Amino acid sequence: MKIELHEIAIKDIVDKYVDNSEDGVVGYHGLLNIRPKYQREFVYDDIKRGAVINSIFHGFPLNVMYWIKKGDGTFELLDGQQRTVSFCQYFDNVFSFNDRMFHNLPADKREEFLSYKTMIYFCEGAESEQLEWFKIINIAGEKLTSQELRNAIFTGEWLTDAKRHFSKTGCAGYNLGKDYIDGEPIRQAYLETALSWIVDRDHLKTLKCICRFISTTAIVMIYGFTLPA
Repeated sequence: MKIELHEIAIKDIVDKYVDNSEDGVVGYHGLLNIRPKYQREFVYDDIKRGAVINSIFHGFPLNVMYWIKKGDGTFELLDGQQRTVSFCQYFDNVFSFNDRMFHNLPADKREEFLSYKTMIYFCEGAESEQLEWFKIINIAGEKLTSQELRNAIFTGEWLTDAKRHFSKTGCAGYNLGKDYIDGEPIRQAYLETALSWIVDRDHLKTLKCICRFISTTAIVMIYGFTLPA
């Protein structure tokens, strides 16, 4: 995998920032897919995202982030989604820091925030290399759940539809199973439980069976999903 380090100001990342909630998030002049298919949903709480903003205003370095550079000139965010969404949401006045929204800051403080330079590695390589790198660099970050790791490995058209039923806030799976299942849909607890029930029903006893099972489009037929056109 080819990796190059770049300094990119927040003002460039928030340019054309759009958050369509769980259906997708883009930024960096509309060229950066902030939530690719293998990424988990946003999970930072108020304290953690406040710490991101505090680091920026104090000039402290945020951890290096990784973007996949694609052949068409666009990018996918490989690692750093939660830090990126945190400062994008602050810029978009979704939350306040020290009781002040971004638009209420003095002009010099807004410029200080927007001029902050993030350290980004641009990564180019085969999809298998990208996903392997994703697993490695996430070891030290916000720990992935087992199902989030499986989602990172076994991508496919089925995943988008499966997450629509089992991995969204207020999804059908949550409404049906909230009295029986612990955990959060956005952290893949409901998708993992549904898969485990099917594996148990079919007398498959290991996690390897789950991995093998979700790597096929048979899941679409069993769940009754309709593949996207």
